[in-house]
Amino acid sequence: MIVVTSEYIQHKRIVRTLGLVRGNTIRARHLGRDIAAVFRNIVGGEIRDYTKLLGEAREQALDRMIDEARSLGGNAIIMARFSTSEVAQGAAEILVYGTAVIVEDE
Repeated sequence: MIVVTSEYIQHKRIVRTLGLVRGNTIRARHLGRDIAAVFRNIVGGEIRDYTKLLGEAREQALDRMIDEARSLGGNAIIMARFSTSEVAQGAAEILVYGTAVIVEDE
């Protein structure tokens, strides 16, 4: 599956547009990670546990979007975008969306 953020895929021709596809997941923080984050905020630097948590959430949302595109018969997704929002205290939704298409070589 080809996934791009642009309208076009180089050396490919869009032969059919299948429509909007999306994938999402909601992840909650972990108390142990929160305690470590408080200390990291004091001394500064990256909070690796949160980086890992959000990275895994993005991958899961992306996999779900790809699965939806495949179920429509698509072989590519154009105009892919990510969005993150807080849905509850300590929980965030990761949403990825794009347009499923069928492409052929030019």
